[in-house]
Amino acid sequence: MANHSATKKDVRQATKRRDRNRYYGKTTRNAIRDLKTIEEQKAYNEKLPNIISQIDKLAKRGIIHKNKAANLKSKLAKHTAVAAVAKKKFEKK
Repeated sequence: MANHSATKKDVRQATKRRDRNRYYGKTTRNAIRDLKTIEEQKAYNEKLPNIISQIDKLAKRGIIHKNKAANLKSKLAKHTAVAAVAKKKFEKK
């Protein structure tokens, strides 16, 4: 532990930031996990924009990389598109 007061303050701030970042990251991961378990298309589409917003905020704050955010959003959006195509194929038959 450093003896300078500025360094002690920096350690305190870093601890608060780390805890806050862990909270936001874990909350978003849980929301994504819950979203993946939803089978009803309408409910999935209602919750998707909120989770995409959470992912964007993580990238903006630097908690996750912007490319990881893009990959997560792409996978979640692809799930919606695949379900819609499968539904159309099923309705044609």
